[in-house]
Amino acid sequence: MDRRCPASHPEDPTCCDGPPAVTVLDVVGAGADGCEHHGARILASLDGGRVHPLPDAPEGAAIRVFKAADTIRPFCWFDGPRSEPSQLSRAENRARHQR
Repeated sequence: MDRRCPASHPEDPTCCDGPPAVTVLDVVGAGADGCEHHGARILASLDGGRVHPLPDAPEGAAIRVFKAADTIRPFCWFDGPRSEPSQLSRAENRARHQR
C-alpha cells in the first residue's frame, strides 16, 4: 500500500505529487503537512484556510498551492452536479460575479 501525505483526504483517490512541501492550516490553526497536489486540494475545501511552506520546500511551493487551490472545486473528488457557490471554486465564483 502506498503511503500518502497527511493532507490527503481519505476519500480523495489521487496520489501524491512529491514529498510534503507545505502546511495547510484551517481557520482555528489545526493543520497538516502535504505535497503540493493534496495541499491545494484540501486548501480549496477550507473556508479561511492558509498555506505555509515547510522549511525544506522548493521555492514558491506555497504560492503554487495557493494559486492552484483558487481554481479547484471544494471536495473535488466528489462526483455530481455543482451549481451552488459553496460547490464551486473561488475563481468560478469570482467569474459569476463579474458578469
